[in-house]
Amino acid sequence: MITPDSADRRWRKSSYSGSDGGACVEVWIDSDTVRIRDSKFTGESAKQPEIIVPAARWAAFLDRALDITSTIAADLPVFARDDCNNVSIRDACGVVLTYTAAEWAAFTAGIRGGEFTSAAA
Repeated sequence: MITPDSADRRWRKSSYSGSDGGACVEVWIDSDTVRIRDSKFTGESAKQPEIIVPAARWAAFLDRALDITSTIAADLPVFARDDCNNVSIRDACGVVLTYTAAEWAAFTAGIRGGEFTSAAA
């Protein structure tokens, strides 16, 4: 059984997010799925919104995260960037996670550094 304490140890953030534990994109990679959440969430952990991407589509998700202007794929969450460069991710069920420009920059730097590939999990 996974307890909340052991489950939290599976969540990772980009090393570019800094060491202050601030707001960031967090991912949990396992063999079948990748879960994405926002560390800014302050409610009950059981109610924290997550976006889930099939592990087989994770590489395509990372490619789109680096190039938000690319075309939309029906089987991946939709990315949107606002006028302040904040980025929102929306899944097919309507779950939306929104990150500041700095949070997204740290996440994409981690992608470029290979921190979120399944091999790095």
